[in-house]
Amino acid sequence: MEELSPNAKKVYDALKKVGAVSDDKLKTADDIMKAAGVGKAIVSAALQELTNKGMVKRIARQKSAGYFVTK
Repeated sequence: MEELSPNAKKVYDALKKVGAVSDDKLKTADDIMKAAGVGKAIVSAALQELTNKGMVKRIARQKSAGYFVTK
């Protein structure tokens, strides 16, 4: 796995734990926040880092974006 910050690793593990592994099983930042046990700002920053590295994909939706693991 690429070099990740501790918060990004925690968020990545939380995404896997809640089953967000395909585009039909998207999870919002709030769902990830609850699973990871960290604040929303930390989750947002970690999701941005993971998205930039290509490990997580973001899908824009009507109300809130959904995220899932790609690697």
